[in-house]
Amino acid sequence: MRPAAGSAESGAMDMKFLGYSISTVSVAFLGIVAWPGPDEPRWKAWAVALGMATSVAGMFCRYISHVQDKHDIRRAARDRAPRH
Repeated sequence: MRPAAGSAESGAMDMKFLGYSISTVSVAFLGIVAWPGPDEPRWKAWAVALGMATSVAGMFCRYISHVQDKHDIRRAARDRAPRH
């Protein structure tokens, strides 16, 4: 069976990985712009840092879910029972 175009087996770029990578870079740029100045309260820096971290963590979780879904689809195509 031949791999589908755009799948990991075909050697093509995983578009979700690319999208999440671009979003991660975007979070970094937005965090740089939003970073509070030295005269602003310290809690604002914590809020920006935590917001950036949770955003990147969420994208990481969604990508891991995507990888598991791809694995399940490949497994189902071979008709095997799930491991999780």
